[in-house]
Amino acid sequence: MAPKPDPQCALCRMDSRACISKEGKGPSFCPTLHRAEDAERALKKYQDPETKDFAKAASLQEAECYAERDAQHHVLKPTKTRVEEIIEFSKRMGYKRIGVAFCGGLFSEAHTFARILEKNGLEPVSVCCKVGGVPKEFLGLEDKDKIRIGAYETMCNPIAQAEVLNEAQTDFNVLIGLCVGHDSLFFKHAKALTTVLVTKDRVLGHNPVAALYGVKVYFQRLLKP
Repeated sequence: MAPKPDPQCALCRMDSRACISKEGKGPSFCPTLHRAEDAERALKKYQDPETKDFAKAASLQEAECYAERDAQHHVLKPTKTRVEEIIEFSKRMGYKRIGVAFCGGLFSEAHTFARILEKNGLEPVSVCCKVGGVPKEFLGLEDKDKIRIGAYETMCNPIAQAEVLNEAQTDFNVLIGLCVGHDSLFFKHAKALTTVLVTKDRVLGHNPVAALYGVKVYFQRLLKP
């Protein structure tokens, strides 16, 4: 049997898609039409009560971010920021202790977010990426590999961030600006489920999607490496 093509949903150009409409269609790489066994395995995992409750709460939260949903000719009217979403979702799930794992370059943002959580009746537990104060030489890095060559420099320590929040028994974690790769290690080692408030982009003010919006003009280099 020939192997099935890899899913390439980002390349789909169907006007009516099978994943959205019962009458929708899909190309040969459509996982909705051609990978039913994958979906079946996923649906079995949703039968875990904790997973199902979490997924249900996430969908309810998604819907409540729009106004006038009962209008006959509904037009999407988003009403809530991601900060508000995180607060509402945490309360919906009955979470109290919220872990905040943040980059040292976003101390101010993390401070503000922790204050907001407190004002909304939640208990923030925050930990900076430099926790532990371990020099970069621990990873086998040399002086030439540092950001500030010739200076003492501690490494980002996302595994320690995860361990600190695990020990603090957080109910839910929020990431603020961890580096590419460091965020991955945090996800892997954190016990509580985690969402992201800020995705680091040093050039675009932590708004990485701006590069996608500008790829035809200011960021053409992304398509012409």
